[in-house]
Amino acid sequence: WPLESLIAAKRQTGATISVVVPARNEASSIGAVVQTIARDLRDNTNLIDELVVMDSLSSDDTAAVARAHGATVHGVADVRPDLGVQAGKGEALWKSLFVTTGSLLVFIDADLTEWGTHFVTGLLGPLLTQPDVQLARGFYDRVLDEGDRPRSTEGGRVTELVARPLLASRWPALSAVVQPLAGEWAIRRCWFEQLDVPVGYGIEFATLVDTYAGLGLDAIAQVDLGSRAHRHQHVHDLGAMALEILHVADTRSGFRPPAVNSDATATLTQFDRDLPERWQTRHVPIAQRPPAITVADYAGRVAVG
Repeated sequence: WPLESLIAAKRQTGATISVVVPARNEASSIGAVVQTIARDLRDNTNLIDELVVMDSLSSDDTAAVARAHGATVHGVADVRPDLGVQAGKGEALWKSLFVTTGSLLVFIDADLTEWGTHFVTGLLGPLLTQPDVQLARGFYDRVLDEGDRPRSTEGGRVTELVARPLLASRWPALSAVVQPLAGEWAIRRCWFEQLDVPVGYGIEFATLVDTYAGLGLDAIAQVDLGSRAHRHQHVHDLGAMALEILHVADTRSGFRPPAVNSDATATLTQFDRDLPERWQTRHVPIAQRPPAITVADYAGRVAVG
């Protein structure tokens, strides 16, 4: 979608647009992401109305770098402190509903190293031109860059080993969704505010499945964004992510969920030969936030739908 056509569609529909970047300890990459979006899509074109970074309890200079490059920054602990705070991506996106006003929300990850502003415009296209679409998901070749090893497009290990097999077995109508865990997606506020939101990495999977369950397949669009590269996580971190996604899938398909601790976490024990005890135990967050529309004092944040 060329910028001119999107700007015309925005004017015609009366939509307002907020781009939200969740970030935790991403000082090395957040500046370039924010600066590029601010320059190309806000300052020079007025396509987007807000550019917000949700700082998820960073211990580095993520917030200062993002602010210096043109973003409005909110710490998750400072947004509705009366509601408490959780560490996790879903928490950051849920709390963004309380500090943004756009009728359309576009979410972009902070650790991108190969990408373009067409990620934003591509995701906005279906929402600005097709009124029945509520959720737009990006897909791309996931570039895997492991230093001295040859680059490949075999990134997205949790996607291919966990998420897409779960869709194939439990929601086969969604099997054609290429990247069910894509960090780049867009949604209408009037729909997102009605959804339960897992506080961690399960948010993308949950939003996809819940949109299909509530509105049907025609409410979902996916957009080919080309290729994407970012810093990859350790396999043990991917194991924790997989557990979160399994919990989301279980709770939404009638299976018994994993054991839940009193602090709304699930226990994951992993073997690591380099550790003195060789085992590490992780508490993986599996709590959910309620629909924002049900939270006191939320009403009034809603812009034109």
